[in-house]
Amino acid sequence: MGLFAYTARGADGKLVEARLEASSRAEVASELVRSGRTPIRIEAVEAEPEPQELRLRKRRIGQDDLILFCRQMHRLSHAGVPLIRGLTGLAESTRNASLRRVLEDLIDALRGGRELSEALRAHPKVFPALFTSIIGVGENTGRLDTAFEQMAHYLEFDRENRRRMKTAMRYPMVVLGTIGAALIVVNVWVIPAFAAAFAEFGAELPWATRLLIGFSSFLISWWPLLLAGAAGAILGVRSFVGTPEGRLIWDRLRLRLPIVGSIVYRGTLARFARSFSITSASGVPILSALEVVSGALDNAYLTSRLADLVHSVERGETLTRAAAATGIFDALVLQMMAVGEETGMLSEMFQEISDTYESEVEYDLKRMSELIEPLLILGVAGVVLVLALGVYLPMWNLAGAALH
Repeated sequence: MGLFAYTARGADGKLVEARLEASSRAEVASELVRSGRTPIRIEAVEAEPEPQELRLRKRRIGQDDLILFCRQMHRLSHAGVPLIRGLTGLAESTRNASLRRVLEDLIDALRGGRELSEALRAHPKVFPALFTSIIGVGENTGRLDTAFEQMAHYLEFDRENRRRMKTAMRYPMVVLGTIGAALIVVNVWVIPAFAAAFAEFGAELPWATRLLIGFSSFLISWWPLLLAGAAGAILGVRSFVGTPEGRLIWDRLRLRLPIVGSIVYRGTLARFARSFSITSASGVPILSALEVVSGALDNAYLTSRLADLVHSVERGETLTRAAAATGIFDALVLQMMAVGEETGMLSEMFQEISDTYESEVEYDLKRMSELIEPLLILGVAGVVLVLALGVYLPMWNLAGAALH
């Protein structure tokens, strides 16, 4: 991402000069045309270096910061406080230096005659497309306070879903980490000590013991190469996933993982349904809402399937038929879409769809521990069995031979 300074002519004929973060000049031009402005000049500029003190105090603008910002803006807008005055108060009171700079940029843009949604689009890393679209509709309809309230509800919903997923995965990750640490300790320190003791007796060792000693020796001798190989594999996978094709393949594989895949799948569709419900209820046209919402998902495979849905709707197909062609919605959801189209209550029906997916995800998250526990128990039992056969069986044999 780079910083570009531009001059554009708005729909009212006035010249607007501002800056925008984007990956290329073409992206800046597309964004200007999309917002109804005609680009005249676009130049890449270097961002001003930040003082060291500010860099030390600066932290990322997280989801909690956005939720608080939306809540505060909802109360200020509902009370009739002017935008510039409200943003100035928030900029003076916030403890996040990054957010303060963004708010100051918004204030400068508003004083320059730009709309709030237009100013928000200049910070795509902070305010996603869904956010700016909802705020833009709120500005045009005179319901800016409602728009901020809707975004606060959506962000809280998204945060709660992510929190549930992290909570559900914490227990199995702790167990697997403990097993891994125990195996490292056993192979590096315990098995070599037993191997030295067995070598003194010169007895023939069982196959399980020879396997453990061989694996331990291999691990101790080649651990630098194994560590380098693991690091190289991780970097290679991350580089591959960083490409559009790799991201598409990885996101598709994530949805096919046992147990977790179905939860991620339905959780992502719940976000899509909730986002579409909010945008359509705010007055955004269906096509625009679908484009914005599909681009806001964090799964490239589902985004590509929803892009096909958008193209089908553009060609004149009904939303239900286009959704059925994607193959990502089940029959119950498709029936609800059809009812929403026939009754003109799409936003309400998508709210129901979101509630349906969310309840299923919540149920599966509660059962995740029950589903994973047997697998973890089998894994721990297998490790203990191998260790028992490999370490204690020869000791029992040696003890029996000594008694006879």
